[in-house]
Amino acid sequence: MDVRNDGGGHEIISIKGILGLLMANIDARDNGKKVISLGIGDPTAYSCFYTTSAAQEAVVDALRSTKFNGYSPNVGLPQTRKALAEYLSRDLPYKLQPDDVYVTAGCTQAIEISLSILARPGGNILLPRPGFPIYGLCATFRNLEVRYFDLLPEKQWEVDLSSLEKLADSNTVAMVIINPGNPCGNVYTYQHLKEVCIGIKLFTFNTPKYGPIIAETAKRLGIVVIADEVYGHLAFGANPFVPMGVFGSVSPVITLGSMSKRWLVPGWRLGWLVTNDPDGSLKSPKAAVPTIVEETQEVFFKKTINILKQASEICLQKIREIDCISCPSKPEGSMAFMEYHQLFVPLLRMLRWNSQFGRKPGAAPYKDYHMVNLESEPIIKGMHSGVSRKIDGPRLYTIAWR
Repeated sequence: MDVRNDGGGHEIISIKGILGLLMANIDARDNGKKVISLGIGDPTAYSCFYTTSAAQEAVVDALRSTKFNGYSPNVGLPQTRKALAEYLSRDLPYKLQPDDVYVTAGCTQAIEISLSILARPGGNILLPRPGFPIYGLCATFRNLEVRYFDLLPEKQWEVDLSSLEKLADSNTVAMVIINPGNPCGNVYTYQHLKEVCIGIKLFTFNTPKYGPIIAETAKRLGIVVIADEVYGHLAFGANPFVPMGVFGSVSPVITLGSMSKRWLVPGWRLGWLVTNDPDGSLKSPKAAVPTIVEETQEVFFKKTINILKQASEICLQKIREIDCISCPSKPEGSMAFMEYHQLFVPLLRMLRWNSQFGRKPGAAPYKDYHMVNLESEPIIKGMHSGVSRKIDGPRLYTIAWR
């Protein structure tokens, strides 16, 4: 068991350690039920999702041609950049150029590159909470101070614009918008995305010398929007997907994406970084992609959307049947959604109490309940006192295969 001492007389155990204890005490032979993980982000792990034949055949043709066995340009093959520029331009009021597109090894590399380019001494970056944890890790690695702005569950996980205004200052280099949302499963409206961009352009910040001033433009502040659109077009609710690049003339946008989710090929590691900058604010002095983008039929995407919608409805219904769990909003996009719970571990009947938890059956309940955010807390202190403590907080479930 992953337990260690924090130096102050308290034992600490990681979230994975707790999960290991729970799983070790589940005996499937008693009821014949199999435990299904709801936290896997790979849709191909289940048979209901598989990529289009056009994508598979394009990769085979590219391999058999023997034309792409050598080193490719660091920024990506010319035909790949051209195809992606045309594909992404379909939803924009302006046309992207191949030079605006940089091909990456999945979206994770695109995140690393974008943050490494924007990082500077004393800089900070604004990240959504809840959000995708890799941004925080990459920012810390680049010595960027992380400042979190809240997403409002009662407003379909919209950005808390008032918190943005308080967080931004002259050292803010960028903010991250994830749409469709991961892990919240929301899809932002056109109007809200526009408000975010305008808000960036009119941030109020304080400096010791000048006091409160209003930045005239996002360019003067040095703030760009990093738009994580890995789940782009995977929208099945009332709000259609709107790419952040639509507002590139209001504030420069760096769009990050990949083929992983829409084409259901996360193992191929095909991603991109795109500069949506029609006014030139940011500018200074893999072979199968074109065929995949051009020949994939719309029916393939519609089938994926239909499965995701049905899966989300089933998963939401089942989650709501559990008394101690509630979901603040119905998922409308991506492959995940967020739920809140007030979970008394003894309610989990599959849990087998034993001496590992340091509390004997029948002992008086503990009154000093701890609140734990299972999305972000790395450890839980005082677990030696008993797992009967109350656990509150958001929990991530992935719905792609339900």
